Amino acid sequence: MTQRRHRPSAPILLPTATGELESYRLRGGPEYPRRAAPVRSRVAYAAAHVVADPLADVTSNGRQPVDWEATLAFRHHLWDLGLGVAEAMDTAQRGMGLDWPVAAELIRRTCAAATSHTDAMVVAGAQTDHLQPGSTERLDQVVDAYREQCAIVEDAGARVVVMASRELCRIARGADDYATVYDAVLSQLRRPAILHWLGKVFDPALTGYWGASSYEAASKSCLEIIDANLAKVDGIKCSLLDQDKEIDLRRRLPSGVRMYTGDDFDYPTTIAGDGENYSDALLGAFDFAAPAAAWSLEALDGGDVAEFRRRMEPTLPLSRHVFSPPTWFYKTGVVFLAYLAGHQSHFRMIGGLESGRSVLHLVGCFRLADQAGLLPDGDLAVARMRRLLALAGVDA
Repeated sequence: MTQRRHRPSAPILLPTATGELESYRLRGGPEYPRRAAPVRSRVAYAAAHVVADPLADVTSNGRQPVDWEATLAFRHHLWDLGLGVAEAMDTAQRGMGLDWPVAAELIRRTCAAATSHTDAMVVAGAQTDHLQPGSTERLDQVVDAYREQCAIVEDAGARVVVMASRELCRIARGADDYATVYDAVLSQLRRPAILHWLGKVFDPALTGYWGASSYEAASKSCLEIIDANLAKVDGIKCSLLDQDKEIDLRRRLPSGVRMYTGDDFDYPTTIAGDGENYSDALLGAFDFAAPAAAWSLEALDGGDVAEFRRRMEPTLPLSRHVFSPPTWFYKTGVVFLAYLAGHQSHFRMIGGLESGRSVLHLVGCFRLADQAGLLPDGDLAVARMRRLLALAGVDA
């Protein structure tokens, strides 16, 4: 691919942490390919966001309608780049506005859309979020809830990602209860699943998952479940934002079980590997960094690890900013970047989550996305940044 610099856009005045305005002109960046062959050297999924319908009335139950056309268009964008889609995960505001009935419809629509792409990959999250919070008293209720969602995911044609359950975390008395639930759920699946260890940095309600407060005990419990269900486990996504723990768990996985990196702070290192082991990818960061990810993985497919890292690393400052504490609001940055990049016409989110980050945080997203080369149309990005700043009383 030939790298070209975009035509410089007009400068924009951006607020700083001191309250002053600073003139900024976009750098532009490499022109990434719009299409790429499917990744061969790794399994790579982008956890995709959902586009809300900005003009629809919120229904009486508080449910925000989805803009299905724009939502599915973004999935086609990911498939065109050779990436798989991880559907109805936390990036899609699962647990923060996207309820199960809409998530189920999203999974069905995405799987149907995938049939128009050769080799399109879809995995989708199943959990227990249709249970009323605090209503569950018995483990068999958790099992039944998981099974109900898993059946819908598999019937749609996707591989299941067994997401962490808040209700299980609430009622479980220890590691044995987790083993009971996961054994029962995994045994009924038609295809091997991906487990998801979502840490408390993403969801405080999941503190103590796997029945233990320490990583050492929790990882032991998790590995025992995997060992007991090897034929039903494709891999595990580790979302602890702690690279040492991810690499430790990866090293201890049984042969043939994949580690899907959740290290949004340093995914080039985990994906490149250490010469013996490497991580595959299932990342919310690949939503906004998809063009750079596809270009970088192309180098890795050619066996050039150094070039992979050189291409991928400019996206890290942006990802670290988007996933900065409080981490569970990272979805706001993801959708804002999709708006800046022209993938959707507005910056409205389910449940009004566009207010989850400050204006200064979003200014940081704008700067770092430019420096990573992820704003394909500089004039459009500047115009949209000005609109946001105008709402905050800033004449940019």
